[in-house]
Amino acid sequence: MDIPIPTGTEVLERERLSRRQGSQLTTTNLVGRWRLHQLWSKAQTQPNPTTAALLRSLKASLSIDAGATADDALTVRNSVQLGALQLCFSGHGRLRGARPLLEFWFTELALKLGRQTLWRQAITHQPEPRRRPFFALIARTGNADSGWLLARGRGGGLALWVLDPPVSGKMSPL
Repeated sequence: MDIPIPTGTEVLERERLSRRQGSQLTTTNLVGRWRLHQLWSKAQTQPNPTTAALLRSLKASLSIDAGATADDALTVRNSVQLGALQLCFSGHGRLRGARPLLEFWFTELALKLGRQTLWRQAITHQPEPRRRPFFALIARTGNADSGWLLARGRGGGLALWVLDPPVSGKMSPL
C-alpha cells in the first residue's frame, strides 16, 4: 500500500479534530469498495490485530454506491467471504449531520457461491431510524482510486478501511 496508515495516536487526534470541525466528507468521498484494514477498541491507541486479521482473512468489505440523483439513498453492501462462499448484507444508507454520520439499513441478506446466489432473504424488520447502525465519518485520504477511510461505528469501535481500486472505472459487483 502506497498511502501511509496512521498510528493509533494519529487516529485519535484525527477523531478529536473531526468532532470539533466535522470531517467534510461527502458521498463522492465514500463511493467504492472498501476492505477492512485495521480496528481499534474504544479510546485505545493500540489496534486489535487479532480481530482485524480474522476479518481481513474473511475479506470483510464495505461497498458504497451513489444513487442516480442527489436525493437517492446510497446503496450499501457489507460482506465477508471464505473462498468462493460469500455472505452479503445489502441495503441503503444516507449521510446525516455535519460530521457526518453514514447511517445505513439492510434490506437483504444473501449467500453466494461465486456469482451464483444460493440463498436470499429479505430483511423486513427494520430498526427505528434513531436505532439504525451508523459510521461516524472521521477522515479520508487519497483520491478516487486509492486511500483510506476512518470511521467509528455505533458500537464504539474504530475501523480503518482501504479503498480497492476500481475495475474498468466501475465497482466490481458483489
